[in-house]
Amino acid sequence: MARSPRLDAPLGRGTTRTKPTSRDRFGRFTEWVARAMGTPAFLLLLSLFCILWIGWNTLMPDHLRFDDAALGFTALTLMLSLQASYAAPLILLAQNRQDDRDRVQIEQDRQRAERNLADTEYLAREIVALRMALEERNSHTVTRDVLRQELKALLAELGDADTPAADAEAPSAPAAPRTGPIATRAPRPRP
Repeated sequence: MARSPRLDAPLGRGTTRTKPTSRDRFGRFTEWVARAMGTPAFLLLLSLFCILWIGWNTLMPDHLRFDDAALGFTALTLMLSLQASYAAPLILLAQNRQDDRDRVQIEQDRQRAERNLADTEYLAREIVALRMALEERNSHTVTRDVLRQELKALLAELGDADTPAADAEAPSAPAAPRTGPIATRAPRPRP
């Protein structure tokens, strides 16, 4: 079966898994060193190393000592200076990588905040439009108060129709329909 040509690789070369660049590998190493040097365990181990070094070179016989206390532990001083001279740039490199990541994160946060603001403004406009539509619709519909007033008026008319004086004065023709938000029928005459 023939393989289809891939567009992301030159002709004649298969795709291989990309390995992280040496710069990225070194950056991860610097971060590991910075993280390791900033722990209490590192300080404890370094202190223990110095105590053992000084103890060995002061308490052991002269032929077993490798760093002279009379000269101020020159080898220990050189080792600690070498460690510090490499540790400082490694820590600075790790901080630079962290600063780059922070810059990217801040930019992403800013873009997310702008999108949230735009979404919030859009939703606020939509809510205002819905409120205006509801107010316009409610101006054409019957509210509870209008309905109560109409019902009270109907009850009052029915109450007036039940009295004998109202029957004598009532015309024989049906009453005209009411006008207003609720059109009602005229009350039926009683038999």
